[in-house]
Amino acid sequence: MILATIETIPEREIVAILGIVTGNVVQSKHIGRDIMASLKGIVGGELKGYTEMFNEARAQAMARLEAEASALGADAVIGVRFTTSAIMDGSCELLAFGTAVKLR
Repeated sequence: MILATIETIPEREIVAILGIVTGNVVQSKHIGRDIMASLKGIVGGELKGYTEMFNEARAQAMARLEAEASALGADAVIGVRFTTSAIMDGSCELLAFGTAVKLR
């Protein structure tokens, strides 16, 4: 499966648009990470616990997007984008979306 942020795949022809596909994850805070983030906020620097959590959420969202595209019989997903939103206090959603296509 080709996953791309661009709108075309070089040297390949799009023969069918199968539709929009998505993958999302809703992630909540972890008390241990919050404590470490609060301490790090005092001295500054990267919040590695949150970086790791976000990387895991992104990988899971991409896997879900790819699974949805595969179920449609897609060869690729083009125009892949990410967005985040707050769901409630202490949690957020990471959404990956794009267009599933068949290629020649």
